[in-house]
Amino acid sequence: MSQFRRATARALPVLVLVLASFATPAWAFAPDLFGYRQSAQDGIEAFPQWLQALERQLRDNLRDGDCSERRINRCHMTRWLAFLGELRGRAPAEQLREVNRYANQMDYVLDIDNYGIEDYWAIPREFFGNGGDCEDYAITKYFSLRWLGYPDAELRIVVVQDTNLRAPHAVLAVGRNDDILVLDNQVRAVLPHRQVVHYAPVYSINEHGWWIHAPAGGSRR
Repeated sequence: MSQFRRATARALPVLVLVLASFATPAWAFAPDLFGYRQSAQDGIEAFPQWLQALERQLRDNLRDGDCSERRINRCHMTRWLAFLGELRGRAPAEQLREVNRYANQMDYVLDIDNYGIEDYWAIPREFFGNGGDCEDYAITKYFSLRWLGYPDAELRIVVVQDTNLRAPHAVLAVGRNDDILVLDNQVRAVLPHRQVVHYAPVYSINEHGWWIHAPAGGSRR
């Protein structure tokens, strides 16, 4: 995560310069994530790790195998899809809670230990086989909710600065009923974003866009 940390640290000073012109957000709900303003940006080509994850997820083709194997195969993914199938038709609050819980059971493992590189955005197949770091939890939750029928306009992977730990982090944000709910691998509960006071969003992204976030000026709340 050190490359992730360096990239986030470099981005932070720049964010205060983008307040002059904020476009109308192409998001399905409140634009004030964690009390910060947002600026819609062009394209997602600046995020090759995310583009590669989307492509791998689209092309994913697993071999057959036994669930006792360490290496991920169709048996493991069948468990995930069966879990999601059980959530079909349930109340959104239960779906979000269970998706958060299911992903959070996985082991936290650094990218350098899993893949030999400092920053790798894993898809569910890789995450369930290897564990992962914060953005991998968020990505698996993202694809879980997409499978359940949530439109991408209601979902964003959000890179934040944890002001308590003074470290970068990533969570999934979900727009529901004019609120934004946060699915976090560090927290069991699914919380409204205004109850989370120690995250400063840096940028957020989904399949069709990305946004820079910056302080609204004055108090956050």
